[in-house]
Amino acid sequence: MVLSPLLGIQFDLDAQALGVLVLSLLIGTPLLSLVGAVGAALTLGVRGGNVLVALLVLPLYIPALVFGAGAVQAQVSGLGATAHLSILAAMLVLAAFFSPWTCSAALRISLE
Repeated sequence: MVLSPLLGIQFDLDAQALGVLVLSLLIGTPLLSLVGAVGAALTLGVRGGNVLVALLVLPLYIPALVFGAGAVQAQVSGLGATAHLSILAAMLVLAAFFSPWTCSAALRISLE
């Protein structure tokens, strides 16, 4: 996330697109972490859990990645990125609300 403005300059993004890129990364990174935490809690104590985490979590990452990249693309094309960022923020709010409950339930099940 620290290097994203430098990479954005390398790909010739303007200042507004760089701001949207950093904002989408600020919203998307905790979202991906919360979804990954649920996947890790579900596969705790399972043999071969690394492969199972990838199979469970990667399809759930796709909407966040699509809306994060779509926000930057919409800003570059002049359409505005507020819709993409709003959906990304809504997904973060939902994940922040449901992730602790889901993780605690998965951990209780894995301890039994």
